[in-house]
Amino acid sequence: MAAHQALDLALVVGAHGRHVVIETPEGRRLIAHPRGKKSQCVVGDKVRWQIAGDEGVIEALEPRRNVLMRQDEWRFKTFAANIDLLLVVLAGEPVFSESQLTRALIAAEDAGIPVLLLLNKTDLPCATAARERLRPYTAMGLPVLETALKTAPDAARELLTPHLAGRATLVLGASGMGKSTLINLMVPQALAETQEISLALNSGKHTTTTTSWYWLDSVARATNGSGAALLDSPGFQEFGLMHITPQRLADLMPDLHAHLGDCRFYNCSHRHEPGCGVRAALERGEINSSRYRLYEGLWDELEAGQRKG
Repeated sequence: MAAHQALDLALVVGAHGRHVVIETPEGRRLIAHPRGKKSQCVVGDKVRWQIAGDEGVIEALEPRRNVLMRQDEWRFKTFAANIDLLLVVLAGEPVFSESQLTRALIAAEDAGIPVLLLLNKTDLPCATAARERLRPYTAMGLPVLETALKTAPDAARELLTPHLAGRATLVLGASGMGKSTLINLMVPQALAETQEISLALNSGKHTTTTTSWYWLDSVARATNGSGAALLDSPGFQEFGLMHITPQRLADLMPDLHAHLGDCRFYNCSHRHEPGCGVRAALERGEINSSRYRLYEGLWDELEAGQRKG
């Protein structure tokens, strides 16, 4: 790695297959590809590169602070690297999936990435039920902002800006939650930049399934760490956690983690053992029953995956 330190540094802002779009500290963007057959680069990576004709060649990948990923039985998918904040957009209509939310929170906890929840569509009656469903998450200390992106865009922008300042924020949200509305509100040029990257990567015919990096202010640069950026993640139907063992689940769920020291056995699964502090807390109402059911379901899923592996 030391041999590459003299090379220029750039930020990966788009990717498709083996090719990526990198941005230099001066703001220049160009196509680059890794030396070798397989690309390990994801959006948010810092890379060492050099010019080769009208493209770039990536010679080395800088160490990552973190990486957010999901993995099912067949493959893993990396959302992005070097993330400062995960912003999860939720709504009461359509009803958000508590299972998907829990999976995203576990993956973020595993990666050491702080999380901010954004409850959208609070101008609709469905917001009341959504707030109630989020009560266990606010009780465990997760911050929740409330907004109405479509009907009160200026207020939403004012609310979000301080939380995004100086951070690279990855935005997650299922279809209908308002993720695209949020991106277009905070980054008006997002659609144009996405089309530009797709054309550059010759991926316009195959919807790009990677994360896209957008600066929130014009003075932000790729390598000096200043300025805010939003990372728009691709849509997904499933959020697999096969890269996490079932034995680690409770440690990655703050409401269960708080009671791990109360178990009689050090290797307690918190499912059937006598003297389990987690199940005792559940019986006392200190752990939400729906959260515990999610834990049990995830344990079964990951344990089955281990047996297949």
